[in-house]
Amino acid sequence: MKQGAAKGEVKRRRRTGYYDYNLLAAVIILICFGLVMLYSASAYEASNKFGNDMYYFGRQAVISLASVGAALAISKIDYHILSKWALHLYVLALILMAMVRFSPLGVTAGGARRWLNLGIQFQPSEIAKIAVILFLPTVILKMGRQASRRKAVLVLLFLGLVQAVGAYELTDNLSTAVIIMAISVVIIFLSHPKTRPFLLALVIITAVVGGILAFLYLNVESTEDFRLSRILTWFHPEDHPETGGWQVLQGLYAIGSGGFFGKGLGNSVQKLTNIPEAQNDMIFSIICEELGLFGAILLLLLFGYLLYRLFFIAQNAPDLYGTLIVSGIFAHIALQVILNVCVVLNVIPTTGVTLPFVSYGGTSVLFLMGEIGVALSVARQIRLE
Repeated sequence: MKQGAAKGEVKRRRRTGYYDYNLLAAVIILICFGLVMLYSASAYEASNKFGNDMYYFGRQAVISLASVGAALAISKIDYHILSKWALHLYVLALILMAMVRFSPLGVTAGGARRWLNLGIQFQPSEIAKIAVILFLPTVILKMGRQASRRKAVLVLLFLGLVQAVGAYELTDNLSTAVIIMAISVVIIFLSHPKTRPFLLALVIITAVVGGILAFLYLNVESTEDFRLSRILTWFHPEDHPETGGWQVLQGLYAIGSGGFFGKGLGNSVQKLTNIPEAQNDMIFSIICEELGLFGAILLLLLFGYLLYRLFFIAQNAPDLYGTLIVSGIFAHIALQVILNVCVVLNVIPTTGVTLPFVSYGGTSVLFLMGEIGVALSVARQIRLE
C-alpha cells in the first residue's frame, strides 16, 4: 500500500502545474521601484503644472495596480484561445492606428499625433506590438513545415512589415515601427531551422546603416527634417540644443554627477529645470544621478532577471506556440530597455522609447502587463516533473 501511495504521489507531482511567481515578483518590484523614481523625478514639475506634486505618481499608481490585476486575470486564461483572436487583434490594431491619422479622435501631444481618445486616451501602436506577437506564431503554426521556405518567410516578414509601416505612417512613430519589425524578425528567426541567412541579412543591414550614418556625418550639417536633425544632434549635441541636444547633454551631466552611489533619493538637480519631463524617456538619467551607478546596475540586473524568467518560460513552454509568444515578449521588453538606456547614454539618436515599467505612461504599463499576463498563462501550462 505504501509503495502504491508513493507512486501515486509521484504521478500527482508530475502533473502539477507551474506558476512563475518569480516573474510576477520581478515585475511588481520593477513597478514599485518605477513609482518611487517617478515621484522623485516628477514631483517638482507636477507641483508647478498642476499644484499637486503627486499628480503623475497617482495616475501611474492607479493604472499600475489595475494592470497587475489585469495580468493576473489574463494568466488564468488558456493562451491557446488567443490564437483564435490573433487575426482580429491584428486587423483591429491597423484600424485603430488609421483612426489616429484620419479621424477627429486622434490626439496630438508633444508635436506628434500618436494617441487615440475613445473615452480613454492610449497609443494604438502598443496594440500593434501585441498583435504581431500573437499573430505571427499563429500563422507559423498553420504553415507547419512550409514556414521554413523562402516564400513563407517573405509572407511572415510582410505581415510584420504591415504593422510596422502602419505605426510609422499612421502614428508617425518610427521607434515603434523599428521595434515591431525587430520582434517579427526574432519570432521568424526562432521558427526557422537556418541561421546563416539571418546573420547575412544582419551584416548587410548593419553595413548599409553604418554607411548612411558615415555619409550624414561627413556631408550634412543642417536639415529641416526632424529625424535627420536627431541624427545630427546625436553627432554633436552641443551644436544642436534646439533639437534635443540640450536634453541629451543635461542627461549626461546627471549621470556623471551621480558618481557610484548617487546624490541620494530625491536630490537630483537636473530634474528641476534642465531635463523637461524627466519622468518620461530620460528617467534613467535621474536614477543614475540620485542612486548612482550602483542603483543603475541593480535596476539593469532586475531587468536581466525578468528577461531570464521569460527565457525560462519560453524554453520550457509545452508547445511551439507558447515558445514563440514568450520569445516575442522577451524581444519586446529587451529591445525597449536597450534602446532607452542607449538613448540616455547618447549611444544612439533620440527615439522616444520609454523604460518598461519605470517611465511614466499608462498605455505602456497596461499593455506590457498584458504581455506579462500572457507569459504567466504559458507558464501555467508547464508541467513539473
